[in-house]
Amino acid sequence: MKTFLYATDYSKNSVAALKYALKLSLLMDARLVVSHVLAYPVITEAMVLKELPELQKSALKANRVRLEEFCERHLGKEWKAMNLQIEPVENMYVLEGILEIANKWHAELIITGMRGESTVADFLLGSTTKRLIKKAPCPILAIPSDIRYALPKTIVYATDFEEEDIYTIRKLTELAEPLQAEIKVVHIVTKKDYSGEPELEWFKDMLEEKVDYNRIEFELLFSKDILETLRNYLSDVGADMVVMLERKKSGFLKKWFHMDKVKKMESYGRIPLLSFNEANQQIFHFSLSR
Repeated sequence: MKTFLYATDYSKNSVAALKYALKLSLLMDARLVVSHVLAYPVITEAMVLKELPELQKSALKANRVRLEEFCERHLGKEWKAMNLQIEPVENMYVLEGILEIANKWHAELIITGMRGESTVADFLLGSTTKRLIKKAPCPILAIPSDIRYALPKTIVYATDFEEEDIYTIRKLTELAEPLQAEIKVVHIVTKKDYSGEPELEWFKDMLEEKVDYNRIEFELLFSKDILETLRNYLSDVGADMVVMLERKKSGFLKKWFHMDKVKKMESYGRIPLLSFNEANQQIFHFSLSR
């Protein structure tokens, strides 16, 4: 059984992610676990001896009821007939709570919301998100708050011509294939930094050798403004999802997001962002629900 984990903070920003998570899980015939991490109360000695067990039991029960009400409010009463599991968790730290549930259910994908005003740069550089991407046992899919669910048909992967990109694209095809989505592998570089045709041909040959998927296109773009070109490219191709790889060394996206000359672009963070971790070799094993 495939399992997706959706983590909510009950904010308006997380509603679109809930709806997206449900539709994607139904399409992929996956169980959806809906969770909220409730922080521990301040603990005193008296509470430890007398009150804490009852307080924890009561808090978890109230959290479960609130999760059910949240689902019914935004999904309708039909959610109870779906393959959806309510799973509140209590932990002193939100990140650790999410990881606890992800490991318990062997989640293959964690889905979370992205603030409506956030840019992808905000998302990538946010401390909690960075730690979640690094520690999670599976990829993270962040959904902007102002989008409607659309079947991902065009997925953009920005490459650095690194071997790690090859293996990430191979993992990505496990998601793209059942969706019959097209993967557009794009490399954007300045002419000054371009290493030439041998590197390009090596990457293409490696991709063809290691990745058995016939709906992959490759594009090389030259630009002095890398991020702006990427933003325009996503718009031009109608990207439904953009994919990044969290790696030990600085990668394509992180390198350019950190540069002072890169301006904040509000419109950039309006596409679902799928984040893989180089250290996590988990591979999707998805099939469409029939």
